[in-house]
Amino acid sequence: MNPDGNPIWTLIWTFGLMSLFAVGGANAAIPEMHRIAVDVRHWMTDKQFADIFAISQLTPGPNVLIVTLIGYAVAGVAGALAATLAMCVPTAALAYYVSGLLGRSGHSRWPSIIQAALVPLSIGLMAASGLILAQTTDRSVVAVVMTAATAMLAFATRLNPFWMLLAGGLLGFAGVI
Repeated sequence: MNPDGNPIWTLIWTFGLMSLFAVGGANAAIPEMHRIAVDVRHWMTDKQFADIFAISQLTPGPNVLIVTLIGYAVAGVAGALAATLAMCVPTAALAYYVSGLLGRSGHSRWPSIIQAALVPLSIGLMAASGLILAQTTDRSVVAVVMTAATAMLAFATRLNPFWMLLAGGLLGFAGVI
């Protein structure tokens, strides 16, 4: 798992630092999570990462569950708890501090300027997350076409994503993708 030290401290350091840059939530940090968990630390394979992401999205609860599952894969229950707290506590503390600063600024233009700057950043990070996940799971031409068609369908219609998820699951069960 982690040959160079205590995996708990590595999880705390990794996700604590990552939480401060996860503008847009945990899903915005998926590319960095993938890079660290698969490429740098070798905690898991591409397939295991994609499976963990799928499980974290299928289960009820916040999207930060992926961090809990990575921590669990690395160091069991203690790793799950450490990774989750490391991802949530620094961000919550920073948000509390910044909201206090912005609340005192009264009628200043800074809050709207900061918000306007963070929106495209969040969208770009989430798009990068989608790209990383597509690269880890799309292993055939049919899978690439299915991913592109689903993305276009989601963008162009108001179709509930559940139906696209169901169609993808049925195609996977049938062995098409």
